[in-house]
Amino acid sequence: MAAFMVTFIFLLALTKAQNAPGDYLALHNRARAEVGVGPMQWSNTVAAYAQAYAEKRKGVCAMIHSTGPYGENIAAGYYPEFTGADAVKLWANEKPLYDHASNKCVGGECGHYTQMVWRSSVRLGFARVPCKANSQFVVCNYDPPVFNTESISHQPIVVPSHPEEMPSAEMRKTSLRCFQPPNRENHDDGD
Repeated sequence: MAAFMVTFIFLLALTKAQNAPGDYLALHNRARAEVGVGPMQWSNTVAAYAQAYAEKRKGVCAMIHSTGPYGENIAAGYYPEFTGADAVKLWANEKPLYDHASNKCVGGECGHYTQMVWRSSVRLGFARVPCKANSQFVVCNYDPPVFNTESISHQPIVVPSHPEEMPSAEMRKTSLRCFQPPNRENHDDGD
């Protein structure tokens, strides 16, 4: 029984640690450093926006974008242990689908990855909320968003019921969702 409690507490702490702002930020900044882009900073203002939007989605875990002023990646994991860090790793796994020379996606979806490493995006906020049937809804907002002449609209993330069934790279290409708002003024929220 004591071993079970120690294991349970360890797993609970590990899950909470993978849902902390520093974890989201570290994973983003690692992906950015790999391509020579400076680090992002946590924004309480952007995080409050992400949290407010996530709360609206938690009843049904609907994969619908906020269409607000920030860049946005969303994900849903259909098992209770799905962390925000898991979502960030899925987005970062699009890196091989991005061609830096042409600044285009090749062979699949890479919009989540490009939002993560977009040089002009310097602030982020993240939220994760539980929703129906042990699912988790994750939203990450970026300020300023990627500016592009083409809007990006993709299929939502679909993560299976068990971690061992995580989708392959081929499946992830069609199971991610991100949003770019129309061009707007860069605003600094001061945090």
